[in-house]
This record gives sequence, C-alpha cells and structure tokens, in this order.
Amino acid sequence: MNPPNLGGRRMHPKFKLAKPMTLSQLGTFSSPFANFAKYVDPSGRLNFHGKAILHASGVDFTNGNSYKINMNELMLLEELGKGQYGVVQKVHHVPTNVTMAMKEIRLELDQTKLNQILMELDVLHKSTSPFIVEFYGAFFIDCVYYCMEYMDAGSLDKLYGDGVPESVLAKMALAMVKGLKFLKDELSIIHRDVKPTNVLVNTKGDVKLCDFGVSGQLEQSLAKTNIGCQSYMAPERITTAEASTYTVQSDIWSLGLSLVELALGRYPYGGGKFDSVFAQLSAIVSGEPPELPADKFSQDCRDFVAKCLNKVPTERPTYGQLLDTPWLQKYETEKVDMAGWVQDALDAKNQRILLQQQMEQAQLAEQHPMA
Repeated sequence: MNPPNLGGRRMHPKFKLAKPMTLSQLGTFSSPFANFAKYVDPSGRLNFHGKAILHASGVDFTNGNSYKINMNELMLLEELGKGQYGVVQKVHHVPTNVTMAMKEIRLELDQTKLNQILMELDVLHKSTSPFIVEFYGAFFIDCVYYCMEYMDAGSLDKLYGDGVPESVLAKMALAMVKGLKFLKDELSIIHRDVKPTNVLVNTKGDVKLCDFGVSGQLEQSLAKTNIGCQSYMAPERITTAEASTYTVQSDIWSLGLSLVELALGRYPYGGGKFDSVFAQLSAIVSGEPPELPADKFSQDCRDFVAKCLNKVPTERPTYGQLLDTPWLQKYETEKVDMAGWVQDALDAKNQRILLQQQMEQAQLAEQHPMA
C-alpha cells in the first residue's frame, strides 16, 4: 500500500531536522544549469516536456498524477549505496511515518541520462504490481530525488552467498517473471538490465524488481538501442550485427543467467576463467550456455533455466509460457519460508562482513606492529 496523503494534495512540513543539513552535506552540488536551459525554468522547476514537471515540493505528471513530497519532510537515516550518478539514502518520511529509499541523481549529465531519469520516474509511477518497488514521490533541488519503497534486506547479489536452495530460487523466479510480464503487458516495457543487483528483497520475503533507468518502450515487440549491463546481455545483443534491435526475449536470457548465478552463488562467466571482458563476451556468444548441476536441482528446474538460456532468441519461451512450466506451477502454490531464508542470508552476510573486517584489522596490525 502507498503511504497515505503522498498524492493528490500538498502536504505541509510538520518536522524540521534536529540538525539542519544542507544539500552540500548530502554529497550534492550545484548543477551547471546553463546546459539544461530547455529543462530548468527560472523558477527552478525541471520540466520534461509532455511528461512531467519536478519541483522542490514534488512531481506533477501530465496524466494528472501528482506526488507532493519535499526535503523538509524527510529525516536522513543512513546511506544505502553509491553509484556513478548519485547516492541512495535511507530516509524517514515524518508526516506519514514511513521509511523510504531516496535516490539522488546529479544533473551534470547528458541527454541520455536525462532520458533515463524520466524513464525510471515514468515506469515507477505507472507500476501497480506487487513485484515492482512502489513509488512514493519525487522532487528537484539541483538534483533529482525520488523516493521509493525501502526493501530492508537489499539486493539479491549481496544475499545469495554460496547459492540459494531450489524452493527459494523458484519463488524468486516467480516474482521476477511476474514483474517482467507486468512491464511488458501493461506498460509495453522491456527492462534491459535484469540482474541480481536489480532485484530487491525485504525481511517479509517479498521479491521486487527495481532500476528502470535503461528500460525501453517496445515498438511492435522490438526495442531499439543497445543499453544495459554487458555481462548479462543475451548473445544477440552482444553481436554487432544484431545489437540494434532485439525482442523482450533478451530479458529472458538475462533472467536465466541471473537464476544460475543465484543458484550457484557466483556469476557463471566469472571466477577468473576469462582473462578479459572480450573473452567473457565471446564465451557468452560462442560457448555453451551454463547449466545447473543435476545433483542439486530438479530436472524441472534445470529445464526452466535451459529454456531461458536458449541461444536462439525466437526459441525462448514467453513470460506466460514460463509461468505455465511445471517448475513454476509447482511453486506457485507451495509455501516456502522466504522470510526465514532472508533472515538467514542477512545473518550470513553480516558474518562475512565481520570476518572481512577482522582480516583487514589483522593485516593492518601486521603491517604496523606496535613498538
């Protein structure tokens, strides 16, 4: 459920930070607005013509939806992550008493990145699926900030450890397939960056897709331009001759590869087996697709992954066909303690972090022994 009162009317700040924090303290800095004159008007509003207007008090979409939220209503809690273009903060929205993830995107960017900002905002606010992170609002003050559902266990790439059991893998696959199917059927969107990093989980065991900045509109089932993480790209996206156009089946390859990584506890084309990115991509294009071991996974599970990783894109199943496979049909109704697995995975993650810190401290002590 969306927090109450975030859409439809203006909310007045009821809370001031106990310790005033400027935007510069958040790691932001003033943008070169001269480069964005066609987007930023004199009043400081960011205008994506025909789509949305962002301002200090929220975002107004041209379809009539408005989300009123601003920095004064937010209490900053901690940094969740940092990327090339900005920071993700854990924040508390005081008027609604809801904890959120706030993504900051700096604006010293090119046209492509501006398009990605708009794409993510557009996908998030239109998505009404339990398998996609909820959108709570956005605003603009030198940087674009948008607030999303806080998934308190983080992304799957930090949790799978030595690999997830088949029952948990099936529930993850179900959520991912349903989320991707929603994007395609309801929004005509292909994700284009499916990987464990972009799948979030919470301590209730919910699994949801995120990060839609490179998503693309489908035109007669084809998406044009070659954007996304190369390591998870389908073979047809890597090969030069076919990279300019590809179907939603390319996301199904990325889904299959992600499931193999989650199952094995490692990226299947990594582990020092390749001495260059070129060798890695050549293996994806020319080598045999990875498989799951028969001694650990059922034949139905292995068949599901093999269908996703078919080298011929037209022979990969649709999302509807994947949902009809015996493997997902079995786990559609079978109960799995996802919350229990998430808690165990978090405990194991914290233990790995503790051991790593202890090793680093020991190495530091060896390098600088006390006199």
